[in-house]
Amino acid sequence: MANALYGKFKQKLLEGSINLTSDTIKAVLVDIAAYSVSINSDEFLSSIPSGDRIATSSALTGKSVTLGVFDADDVTWTSVSGDPSEAVVLIKDTGDPATSPLICYIDTATGLAVTPNGNNITCTWSNGASKIFAL
Repeated sequence: MANALYGKFKQKLLEGSINLTSDTIKAVLVDIAAYSVSINSDEFLSSIPSGDRIATSSALTGKSVTLGVFDADDVTWTSVSGDPSEAVVLIKDTGDPATSPLICYIDTATGLAVTPNGNNITCTWSNGASKIFAL
């Protein structure tokens, strides 16, 4: 699967229930062994089996939206161990996987797949025109 925005995210964005700059947005390292992404029907973090959620970042900082392009500071997951991770999923964190909306699925980025070894893992977002993603 190529990088994509979840369909339910696009709906929530247009309805005004997600604000990328003021909501708590986090990045989740995902092992796709058991998670088969369904980009137009997956809606919440609970769609991804808990065993496939390898690590969750702290809230993204330095978030910006300019001309339909979303960007943020690079993110670091600390002391990560577990299964290889082939994707990063952005979420709006509500504190509950059953109500934390999925935003985007990224599996074609520099450094993916990554095998955690107990050290920190840093995700460096693209500095290209599309940054993290563009509408």
